Amino acid sequence: MPKRLLPRIATVSPGKSPLTLRVTWDKGGQNLVDVSGMVGRFRLYAPLRRSAKLFRRVRVGEYGADIVWSEEIDMAATTLWRLAQEQSGATMTAEAFRKWRERQGYTLDEAARVLGISRRMVAYYEQGDRPIPRLVALATRGLEAA
Repeated sequence: MPKRLLPRIATVSPGKSPLTLRVTWDKGGQNLVDVSGMVGRFRLYAPLRRSAKLFRRVRVGEYGADIVWSEEIDMAATTLWRLAQEQSGATMTAEAFRKWRERQGYTLDEAARVLGISRRMVAYYEQGDRPIPRLVALATRGLEAA
């Protein structure tokens, strides 16, 4: 198996929208990453929900392996990379998702049932209104192979 190099962060700065980050990668390329889902979901990030000033103090951690707001609050480069891939459509595009559903002959309701998500989320993914999570993209591949 070929050795996989982990993504490293060269620079990070707050985006113009709340809870977004502009991340530049060491191998080139830049992404605007919305971290609102992570910040809203985990208790660790509660101080970032309460303080825009703290959120703006983001900096690259040691060796570019993470970003840091304080000694207690950080986020791994791999997490940011995954979010960037999902949000850019690199994990699975809306059209690829729609074509998968059509190849399987699933209605929106059937696709939702087999994927274990709501019908509304299936519609959002197909319309490109929400990024398709890696787990959902992998599930579509597994279902197609089965």
